[in-house]
Amino acid sequence: MKVLIAASLFLLTGLTPVAANVLKVYELATDSEVNKITLSGDHVIVKTRNSKHQILRSREGAFTLEPPGKALPAAPDLPEGSLPDGEIATGSGNIRKVWLSAPTTRYGHAVLGDAIEAGAVTAELSDGSIVTYTLPETSVFEDRFPRLVDIDGDGETEILLVKAWLDQGAALIVIALNNGKLEVRAEAEAIGQSNRWLNPVGVGDFDNDGRNEIAAVITPHIGGTLQLYEMQGNHLVKDHSAYGFSNHAMGSRNLGLSVMADLNGDRTPEIVVPDASRRNLLGISFKDGKFRELSRVPLTGPITSPLRSADLDGDGRDEVVFGMASNWLIVLRLKP
Repeated sequence: MKVLIAASLFLLTGLTPVAANVLKVYELATDSEVNKITLSGDHVIVKTRNSKHQILRSREGAFTLEPPGKALPAAPDLPEGSLPDGEIATGSGNIRKVWLSAPTTRYGHAVLGDAIEAGAVTAELSDGSIVTYTLPETSVFEDRFPRLVDIDGDGETEILLVKAWLDQGAALIVIALNNGKLEVRAEAEAIGQSNRWLNPVGVGDFDNDGRNEIAAVITPHIGGTLQLYEMQGNHLVKDHSAYGFSNHAMGSRNLGLSVMADLNGDRTPEIVVPDASRRNLLGISFKDGKFRELSRVPLTGPITSPLRSADLDGDGRDEVVFGMASNWLIVLRLKP
């Protein structure tokens, strides 16, 4: 392991240095390209291309990759009728499992590597029953996996997905369980043009106003806008935004080039996301409704895995973990 860089954090306004904070980037060699990182309780499980699994741990201010010590649970098989390249999302609330289903080729955008999208989403509920929400022929789910979230803070699980209208492009949609059925809870306006897409980041109270927002990058391939949405009734309404970001490469199946993380321990999540060139990884804050660039780390190659965040060392600040080309695992940590 070696420290690649130690960079002071900067506020966007006037590039004023925040003297008390230093961002460090740690590089750990792996046997092959890292292609999957999973959070499992207090463990970070790292999987490489040759299917080797290791556990990332923090020990006395350093990071190590260690054998798991016991067999890890296998990923669940996709049910019959699932999206071929989809993934199952699992939770512990009223919705236990959810996956994309009813594959269709009626929308030929192929932004995620092929022209097969999902025409429906299917969930297994806490009582074991199976329910499905099916889209009309005028749209698809242009996504690979559902996200189980509680956007409105009512303790019930909602499903966040990317829906694409054949003639109007992508929009965020929230689907919830109502009287044993999956129904649309809220939806945003579509981008407004066919073959235009967006990629979600996550759900949290990014501006510290007491209400959750959904963060997404709109058109990440053509000068993306980092956009926050609030749920107002059955609408997802645009809130704060900033231009010049990209959390997806055209044709890639990796939707995880961005992540939410509490980098500075203030209990307000930040957004870690590449800039539009995907040559720099930025830490972005919308706290109190003000856009600030908290950190900027140059990337020496493409990111090969989803970004994940967790407080690995127990100091109240999240670390960000991801794989990079040339067989490296990267850990970002903010130290006082």
